[in-house]
Amino acid sequence: MKEIVNLDTWVRKDHFNFFNAFEEPFFGVTVDIDCSRGYQVAKEKKVSFFLLYLHKSLVAVNNIEAFRLRIVNSEIWKYDQVNAAATINRTNGTFGFGYMDYHADFDVFKSGAALEIQKVQENTGLVPSSAGENVIHYSALPWLNFTSLSHARKFSFKDTCPKISFGKLHDKGAKKLMMPVSIHANHALMDGYHVGLFVDQFQSLMNEEY
Repeated sequence: MKEIVNLDTWVRKDHFNFFNAFEEPFFGVTVDIDCSRGYQVAKEKKVSFFLLYLHKSLVAVNNIEAFRLRIVNSEIWKYDQVNAAATINRTNGTFGFGYMDYHADFDVFKSGAALEIQKVQENTGLVPSSAGENVIHYSALPWLNFTSLSHARKFSFKDTCPKISFGKLHDKGAKKLMMPVSIHANHALMDGYHVGLFVDQFQSLMNEEY
């Protein structure tokens, strides 16, 4: 489900009109997330750490309205829910795009996501299925402890889906496990404040028990 946002009464009307005219309206930041507890929980529960942090990030973005906004045919739409469009790595060094529906319950999400991962890994195509606008573009680079990141962009396509990338889990003293996370978003739809909300919520969720 989705509903249109009335631009005339939207508090970010001026911001939208300003940044929506840019050839490149995306901005990005990279932060370190403490994954010490999350990684421990994944090991204790014998679940995929990738699916655990992916789910927690989806919980966070679905709690923040700005991450559920999209521009479609020059109109701003707010979706009730956003899902994951994630790169899935294959053993032959390639990847495919997988699409995973969001569910607040981790076990329900995990079951559907595991089936999607299997389907992509058994396929040789880049896009084995399709998704709409209400997705977050996710990618995982578990080989790289990056400090910044850029994305391939087709400027003729009016892309408004946020992009979140996860890097290599690495030690950072005092038994801390950190992971770089890059967030890119369309400035016409959100600001650094909203990215900050996501980072705070994601970190809080990574500290939780399951």
